[in-house]
Amino acid sequence: MSALPERAEAVVIGGGVIGTSAAYYLAEANVDTVLLERGGLGGGASAHTAGMVRTFFPGDPGTGQRAVHSLNAYHQFARDTGVSLGLRRLGFMVLFTEEQQIAEFEAGRQAQEAVGVEAGLIGVREAVELNPLIDERAVLAAAWSSEAYHVDGLDIVRGYAAAARNHGARLLTHTPVMRIDHDNTVHTPRGSIKADRIVCTAGPWSGEVAAMASVDLPLTTHAMEMLFTDVPPAPHRELPMTMHATSGLRIRSWKDRILLAMGAPAAGETREAWLGRIGAHLGTLFPVLDGIGLHRAWSGDFDASPSNTAFIGEVPARRFLYAAGFTGAGLCQAPAAGQQLRDLLISK
Repeated sequence: MSALPERAEAVVIGGGVIGTSAAYYLAEANVDTVLLERGGLGGGASAHTAGMVRTFFPGDPGTGQRAVHSLNAYHQFARDTGVSLGLRRLGFMVLFTEEQQIAEFEAGRQAQEAVGVEAGLIGVREAVELNPLIDERAVLAAAWSSEAYHVDGLDIVRGYAAAARNHGARLLTHTPVMRIDHDNTVHTPRGSIKADRIVCTAGPWSGEVAAMASVDLPLTTHAMEMLFTDVPPAPHRELPMTMHATSGLRIRSWKDRILLAMGAPAAGETREAWLGRIGAHLGTLFPVLDGIGLHRAWSGDFDASPSNTAFIGEVPARRFLYAAGFTGAGLCQAPAAGQQLRDLLISK
């Protein structure tokens, strides 16, 4: 087991996709960096996703801007880290079933385009050509963005981790943070380390880590469960990620099955009732999936801010930086977040 150094310029807390990105960009900038992860690298929210990176976030051009920047970085990932991500283009479609949703998309299109997001309005016939499971009678129109790709989030974590180590960062797993003193001494079961700057990238645990440093991050934690369908009765080609604007239901191909998500049971709602709601939407939007069996794929927690957009910033008085509240979209923003944390730290 590696020894904990006495001191570091930056101590990154959290070894998911955001934390390993931060460790890489800091170490690349010659910042003496130590990363502490309570479990294994990528063992939290980074491993419990739909395996997609995209740039279009309806109604949220700020997130889209970070995602565009991050996608460009992923296209350069092999050059920068030596790890190929094998990005596979699938596309991302949002189904509109209400006129107001179409109007809101059109009203926000200019802001999306201004930050480099490519998304256009398409008719029902074109939507069905892209995803033949759609019932054209249930949909008014759709937004389509071709800039969405399948990726394994753990490949991103491993690539950033290896590249960070190559630049001199020390990444210590199974090293939970127990306490943070006012002078930024971070205490763990393996010893203590003095940090010139703390960088909090702990995902759903970011609020707890911040509280140890007397910093208030107004985050809430939400559960997310991914589901597999049974094998559909008829073979289907690979489908784009398709989201229902009203319910948030998302589906995409996963080998011979369909992977889907629609949050988790609401407070006071039984699992059976929640599965029933999902089944009703499936039957309406994608009739071939009506009544199909649904099974747990994997589940996890994600952190969200009050505005559902990420917090990235610094509390100068505490020498405490943070990147949290990615609402399950950390894969889409990790390179931009890591670079922003680097820029905040080295500007001091």
